[in-house]
Amino acid sequence: MPELILGGARSGKSRLAERLAGESGLRVTYVATSLPLDGEMSARVAHHRARRPAHWGLVEEPLELARVLRESAAPDACLLVDCLTLWLTNLLMLDDPARLDAEREALLACLGELPGRLLLVSNETGLGVVPLGELTRRYVDEAGRLHQAIAERCERVVFTVAGLPMILKGEAL
Repeated sequence: MPELILGGARSGKSRLAERLAGESGLRVTYVATSLPLDGEMSARVAHHRARRPAHWGLVEEPLELARVLRESAAPDACLLVDCLTLWLTNLLMLDDPARLDAEREALLACLGELPGRLLLVSNETGLGVVPLGELTRRYVDEAGRLHQAIAERCERVVFTVAGLPMILKGEAL
């Protein structure tokens, strides 16, 4: 069963997911959804790379997440997806609602079918004021809907604040 780890920017959610993956005793594959389009994002990617063990596998896929999960999942594997909101952003930027719907539905459909362990990291963006701009509001709405649908399908859901995990669903860490 999948596990969802939510949190704000620099909340410790990725670090927690990386710790859980490392402690799993399974072969770890990091599934990166980022498209580093500028220097700041490239620096974030470099920071994440430097923190990960060199023996972990890496798959970079900005759009077809369900396909990658199906191809990479195995009973002896832990897949760590970082992060769902970057994946969602990539799909929103395509400005193709049918593609967004198809990829989201494919992801939701595969979650309960995957062998091994699956850690899904995502940014919780719906705790503040309603943002200005149609695309930004759509992003927050879509992220909220995605998180709700994924949380329903997860064995454990964790909300991370200031590096501290709070269990919303499932067993304690």
